[in-house]
Amino acid sequence: MRNLISALQFITIFPLGKARDFDPPKMVPYFPLVGILLGLLVALFDAVVIRFWTPPVAALLDVILLAVLTGAFHLDGLGDTADGLLGPRSRDTALEIMKDSRLGTMGLVAILFGLSLKWGGVASLDAHRSILLIMIPAYARAGILFGMRYLPYGRSDGTGKPFFGEKIALKRFWGLIFPIGLSLILGLKAIWLNLAFGMIIVMILLFYKKRMGCITGDMLGAMVEITEAGLFLMMSLGAAL
Repeated sequence: MRNLISALQFITIFPLGKARDFDPPKMVPYFPLVGILLGLLVALFDAVVIRFWTPPVAALLDVILLAVLTGAFHLDGLGDTADGLLGPRSRDTALEIMKDSRLGTMGLVAILFGLSLKWGGVASLDAHRSILLIMIPAYARAGILFGMRYLPYGRSDGTGKPFFGEKIALKRFWGLIFPIGLSLILGLKAIWLNLAFGMIIVMILLFYKKRMGCITGDMLGAMVEITEAGLFLMMSLGAAL
């Protein structure tokens, strides 16, 4: 329970008091479970607001709530990553740009595109809407574990440095059991969901490896946002088909 609380304190704004323990290797496996809790709150919120507004408006409110609950933590990483990586810059220059707290044009565009895609995906969900709102935030935060396992940290210091002290063992991926288990409720669509998750994660990691050969905290945050938007979009496509 202590490590779950630490994970909640790290990537949400939940009022759980001051962090007393900071043990990244023990905290990281709980990230998918944090995603489940975030998704559960969004699903409950959605069940209420969709009674008063149309699905597109409810979806907009869902996306806003998810950003608020995380303090736009991952969105900040998406913006910084876009500013640094989307351009003909050297690795060192890209790392320096990502470290700058100011938001550039590419970062702003990436955030707007990411939120728009997420909104469009959520708005188009029909069957299994609630369960997808619970699962997809968990899948997105599980992506962090893949980034930490398969790419080295790109800075000599930084907030993400403590999470890369040792390579994450596969046994610490146990948090994926929760979203994968819930996905079985979808029937055959579970295959599409898990396949889409795997493809998105692999494509992001391959891009990061080719472009930078490493990963940073900002790039991990970008992974969360891209995976979340991508899965909502892919599952809305699955619903349409």
